[in-house]
Amino acid sequence: MFGRDPWGGPLEISNADSATDDDRSRNLQEYDRAAVSRQLDETQQSWLLAAPGDPSGKKKKRYVDLGCIVVSRKLFVWTVGSALGIGLLVGLIMLIIKTVPHRHHPPPPPDEYTQALHKALMFFNAQRSGPLPKHNNVSWRGNSGMKDGLSDSAIRKNLVGGFYDAGDAIKFNFPMSFAMTMLSWSVIEYSAKYEAAGELNHVKEIIKWGTDYFLKTFNSSADTIDRIVAQVGVGDTSKGPEPNDHYCWMRPEDIDYPRPVYECHSCSDLAAEMAAALAAASIVFKDSKTYSEKLVHGAKTLFKYGREQRGRYSPGGSDPSIFYNSTSYWDEFVWGGAWLYFATGNSSYLQLATAPGLAKHAGAFWGGPDYGVFSWDNKLTGSQVLLSRLRLFLSPGYPYEEILRTFHNQTGNIMCSYLPYFSSFNRTKGGLIQLNHGRPQPLQYVVNAAFLASVYADYLDAADTPGWYCGPYFYSTDVLRDFAKTQVNYILGNNPQKMSYLVGYGKRYPKHVHHRGASIPKNGVKYSCKGGWKWRDSKKPNPNTIIGAMVAGPDRHDGFKDVRTNYNYTEPTLAGNAGLVAALVSLSGVKTGVDKNTIFSAVPPMFPTPPPPPAAWKP
Repeated sequence: MFGRDPWGGPLEISNADSATDDDRSRNLQEYDRAAVSRQLDETQQSWLLAAPGDPSGKKKKRYVDLGCIVVSRKLFVWTVGSALGIGLLVGLIMLIIKTVPHRHHPPPPPDEYTQALHKALMFFNAQRSGPLPKHNNVSWRGNSGMKDGLSDSAIRKNLVGGFYDAGDAIKFNFPMSFAMTMLSWSVIEYSAKYEAAGELNHVKEIIKWGTDYFLKTFNSSADTIDRIVAQVGVGDTSKGPEPNDHYCWMRPEDIDYPRPVYECHSCSDLAAEMAAALAAASIVFKDSKTYSEKLVHGAKTLFKYGREQRGRYSPGGSDPSIFYNSTSYWDEFVWGGAWLYFATGNSSYLQLATAPGLAKHAGAFWGGPDYGVFSWDNKLTGSQVLLSRLRLFLSPGYPYEEILRTFHNQTGNIMCSYLPYFSSFNRTKGGLIQLNHGRPQPLQYVVNAAFLASVYADYLDAADTPGWYCGPYFYSTDVLRDFAKTQVNYILGNNPQKMSYLVGYGKRYPKHVHHRGASIPKNGVKYSCKGGWKWRDSKKPNPNTIIGAMVAGPDRHDGFKDVRTNYNYTEPTLAGNAGLVAALVSLSGVKTGVDKNTIFSAVPPMFPTPPPPPAAWKP
C-alpha cells in the first residue's frame, strides 16, 4: 500500500503482520535517509528542527474552541480575567457605598408660600375651643369652654368644641362653617401639595375639629329638624356693662361669666352654609366611610331644613346681625346645592343649583358694587367657579348647560374684573385691590379672590385651555396667577409699610394683635372681667405671639396702625385665615395643578355606557 509522502515522495506502508521489529527499524532508517537526502524548504526545516527552547524557532499558538468561534487561548484568558476583575471591583465599590454612611443632599428649602402656609394653619390651633389635643403646639392655650351649652339652662346641650371666631371667645357658626368649607375645598383640589408640605394630616384635623362641633349643633341623626344652634356667647355691649365676650377681656381658659346659646328656627343661610361645610368635608374624609356618610346625612338634613324653613339666621336686632349679618340666603342655596351634588351625586341638587330662578335671586344677572366679591356673606362667586369646574371637566349638557354656560361666562368676567387693566375695583398705591371699596378689614376679601383666580387658572390648564377672553382681548392663565401672587405677596410684606400682615412671618409683623389670649401673659394669675382691661389697653407688645394670624389689614391708603384696641387693623378672623390658607396652598410648591377627579368621586357617569357592539354576522 502506498501513501503520500508529506515531503513529496511515494511512501510504501507494509501491512505484513509477520514483519519483525528489526525489519521495521531497518525500513524506518531507510525512510529517514531517503527523507533527509532531499533538500527541504525553510518552512519544512522549521517544523523539523525547532525545539521548545530554541530561540530560532516560533512558539506554537494555542486556541480555544467556543463552538461558534475559535479564539486565541491567551486572548480568551485575558478577556475572562479582565471581566472577573472588573466585576469584583464594581462589587467592592457597591459594598462600600452601601455600608459606609454618607450624607444626602438636603432638599431645596420650601418656597415662601409653603413657609407661610405652615404659619397660617397654626392660627386654627390657637382658636380651638374645648379640650385641646396634646399636639396642639400653642403653649399659652389650654382647655376652655368646657361647659358650653350645658351651662345654658334653656338648651342643656353639649356644645363643647369648635373654634373661637377672632380675638374674642364667641363661636359664630356662620363664618366658622364657611371657613371649614374653604379649607375642605382647598384640600380636595390640592391634597398632593398639602402632602408635600407635610400638612395634610394637620389640615384634616382642623376640619374635623370643626365638623365634629357642627354635628352637635343640631340633631344630626334625624332626617328632619326644626332648629339649629347659631352661636355660643354674646358680644352686644349696647345694653349695659353686663359681662360677656366683648365687654370682658379674659383668657378663654378663665371665663366665668354666662355664655348664652343662640338658636334659630328659620335660618336658611346658616343651614345651607353648614350643609356645604359637611358635604365638602365628606369628600375630604371619603376614605373613612362611616364618618363620611355621617357628614353626608347631616348635610342633607340641614339643607332640607333650610329649604323648608325659609328665613335669615340674623334678623334685625339679634346678636348675629351686629357682627355677621347675612344679607340673603339665595347664594347659600346655590353654594350648598353644588356641594351636596358633588358629595352625593344626586342630580336633584344640581337641578336646584342650576335653576335660573335661584340664580336670579342670588344676584347672578345684575352687577352691583359687590358683584364678584367672594366672602362669608356672599357665596355666589365661589358657586360660579365651582360649577364652571363641572362644565369644564364633565360637561353634563341638557338641562344644565344653559345656566352652567352663563356661570362659566360670568366667572370669566369676574376674573377680568380682578385684573389691573380694568376699572371694576380700585387699587391702593401699593397695589392692593379694594374689593370692599375702601372699607375696613380688606384682606379677607383679597385672599378669597387670590384663591379663586389661582384655582380657576389651574382649572383652565387641566382642561387644556391656555386662557380666556375679556371682551376682544385674550389673557393667559399666567395673568391670573400673577394677580394672585401680587396680592398674596403684598400681605406677606411686599407693601409700602414693608410689614408682613401674617403674624410670625418675616422680620416685621404686627405685635399688638387684637386677641385676648395672646395679649394676657400666662403667669398663673386669673384676671377678672375688668381686670384684663389693663392688658387690652397696654402699649406693650403681646406677651404671646399668635403665629399664623392674618390681621384685618391696612386702610385704603396702605396705612396701618399696630394698635391692639383698633380691631379694624389688628384683629384676625377664622374666615380670613381660611381664605389665606387656600390661596397659599394653591400657589405653593411646584405647579402640580388640581386633583381633577376626587371631587367627582360620588358623581355617577353623565351619560349611559354605550351597549357593546353586536356579534359578528355569520352566514
